Amino acid sequence: MNESIRDSVGATGKVREAIMVWDMPVRVFHWLLVICFAGAWLSSESERWAMIHYAFGYTACLLVLIRLVWGLIGTRYARFSQFLKKPKAVLEHFMAMLRGHPHHDVGHNPAGGLVMFALMLLILLIGLSGYLSLKEFLGNFASEVHEADSSLVMGLVIV
Repeated sequence: MNESIRDSVGATGKVREAIMVWDMPVRVFHWLLVICFAGAWLSSESERWAMIHYAFGYTACLLVLIRLVWGLIGTRYARFSQFLKKPKAVLEHFMAMLRGHPHHDVGHNPAGGLVMFALMLLILLIGLSGYLSLKEFLGNFASEVHEADSSLVMGLVIV
């Protein structure tokens, strides 16, 4: 979602106002990461495509590292302080959802912010475990972590 709708009451009644939430660096990051993850996923089963798989994977990691920096120094809604909430806020959000009264947030809600941050960390773990599996470090364990983590990320993306 690129913009959020905020209702405000004016002299004539209710007016809907669009708020641009995600800045251009966040939008570019998002779509480049989608391309890299999809490309890495699609190229993962073929030895012929191994170099392309590595390129997509390492590029995805670089994108996440850049996004982590942007989460500290970027614009208002790009900052982690905007969407990473304390555990109490996440729990309150889930409880409100269960009661049928979800909060409406500009940008990510507390649960969504937590998932976004987790996805970034999991993608870095995919890159690290992929690198370690190439070096045959820890035997087959790194390769197993790489595949399991990739499936977990795909599952979170689908949800």
